[in-house]
Amino acid sequence: MQTFSKKKAVTLAKAGDIGVPSARPARRKRKVVPGDAPSADFVEALARGLRVMRCFEPGVKSLGNLELAQLTGLPKSTISRIVYTLTNLGYLRYHTDTGRYSPGYGVLALGFGLLAGLEVRQLARPLMEDLAHATGGAVALGTFDGQAMTYVDAVHGSSALYLRLPVGHRLGPDSAMGRAYLAALTDAEREALLAGLDGDALQPEMIAQARTDIEQTGCCFAIGDWQQGINAVAAPFATFTGEGLFVMSCGGPANVLPEAYLRMEVAGMLREIVAKLSPAYAQAFSRAR
Repeated sequence: MQTFSKKKAVTLAKAGDIGVPSARPARRKRKVVPGDAPSADFVEALARGLRVMRCFEPGVKSLGNLELAQLTGLPKSTISRIVYTLTNLGYLRYHTDTGRYSPGYGVLALGFGLLAGLEVRQLARPLMEDLAHATGGAVALGTFDGQAMTYVDAVHGSSALYLRLPVGHRLGPDSAMGRAYLAALTDAEREALLAGLDGDALQPEMIAQARTDIEQTGCCFAIGDWQQGINAVAAPFATFTGEGLFVMSCGGPANVLPEAYLRMEVAGMLREIVAKLSPAYAQAFSRAR
């Protein structure tokens, strides 16, 4: 089975484009590959600022300079300059009563700008709603953000779900979504990504199982081993919109999505949805079968 790469998505999106002559040849842009070693064009100061912003994960309301220094490994003097700059630009808010910082409203403009421009999100939303209502599970659309899988959309099919993860939630590589993303990469892409991850890497046997699952079913499964009592299935796909590699997942409590139902019914529904969003997925899975 062929892997689903970002290059394929771009090729599909550009198929049929008509070139328009320009007054002069376009400057060839440097290809940026996440996980590659920084080049001379890498702006370290910007990277440090973004590292600080990433500390404010969902559920983290505020952080002080000392905590930010511990989380990033940066000197307190550097943290002080960074947070001053980010506060001045509106990306952080300073709380005078506590001396701590929280995300500012400037972050919303960046996040909503991205979400509003994602065509795949708009196309997938009604399909996700149908799947969530049919299964009672939580259906999510996510992609890799450089360190983790991040939800760009989520639909919850039942008010009884106790695990209700919102847009922006980040998952590790051991989740069904993370396994599906890794299994869709080439060997070289996967090794580069894992080498750049903070924390523990995914166990080789789990990656091997994920690749086998993809080849045989077009999906990856997490049966109570990502979080106890939670089952999930996920499928990776390169969008025909050219926006890159995404993963759609459906998960929930084992009593709502028992393993047999997840593998025999839900996986099939998920495959049908992903095939509508990615002809490349449909062709690759049909060959695998």
